[in-house]
Amino acid sequence: MVNRESEIAINNYVHELKFGANKIIKMNKLIIENLSKTYPNGVKALDNISLTISNGMFGLLGPNGAGKSTLMRTIASLQEPSNGTISFNEKDIIKQPQEIRKQLGYLPQEFGVYPKISTQDLLNHIAVLKGMANKSERKNQVDALLQQTNLYQHRKKAVHTFSGGMRQRFGIAQALLGNPQLIIVDEPTAGLDPEERNRFLNLLSEIGENVIVILSTHIVEDVRDLCSNMAILGDGKIIANGNPIELKAKLEGKIWRKIINKTELENYKNRFEVISTRLHSGKTQIQVLANSNPENGFESMTPDFESLYFSTLFQNQTRN
Repeated sequence: MVNRESEIAINNYVHELKFGANKIIKMNKLIIENLSKTYPNGVKALDNISLTISNGMFGLLGPNGAGKSTLMRTIASLQEPSNGTISFNEKDIIKQPQEIRKQLGYLPQEFGVYPKISTQDLLNHIAVLKGMANKSERKNQVDALLQQTNLYQHRKKAVHTFSGGMRQRFGIAQALLGNPQLIIVDEPTAGLDPEERNRFLNLLSEIGENVIVILSTHIVEDVRDLCSNMAILGDGKIIANGNPIELKAKLEGKIWRKIINKTELENYKNRFEVISTRLHSGKTQIQVLANSNPENGFESMTPDFESLYFSTLFQNQTRN
């Protein structure tokens, strides 16, 4: 349980992230133009990506291998693109990577830690590296984040002994140190149980009101629940971009569903644009993209977020 003192520290921490020391809300802007990345082995991970992102939660959704991690690493200045530009608050961060690093909170998919250093000490060390010189401020923020990520009772343990889920929570805590203006979280809820996932996403939502938070994931629900703007990435390209509600509205009257026997699935795939399948009472429910009723037995359904995601990926695959 979080005691009253810890709750106050957490609230103060979130307030500081939202409003800053001088309580002045800064409108941040990240502009990505014609960004491409081709690796030495010839793999083209990013293909002419352009995005403009301002304060708030921005969802980057796509399957594994779509290029999400490559894009996040490039924004974080961990690698250079083959072509294109990235600017943050009018600073060219490819030419001046330090301009993004001092304002960045980053949680990659995988990260290493120093062995035999306690969680609390390691967070304090990272806070120093991020420029937090005030000892009292560092302690308050470290303690608040340990509580928020449910690690306070493990603060004396070395991070390298943690389970996968606990390491992920530590990664979340370090990303939020130092009042970053741009926060990048790459598959952040992997390994978290439902309670931890909700706690973390609620914190991101609070913080994301007045800084940029880029949530990169293949989990549809994470973007659906939080993000007012999003992009879907497929094969290294942006294949959809905009407000999720407006993007879903374009599918009205075009999504149809039907319960079939599993043995019939291939036949339906050959005849219709089947965008997704799921089990339903021992049988298979299919969703089909069509401008009108495909045949008897189908019923129209209101497009949901999964319909948007799967139809976008399906159309991209058929184009390729």
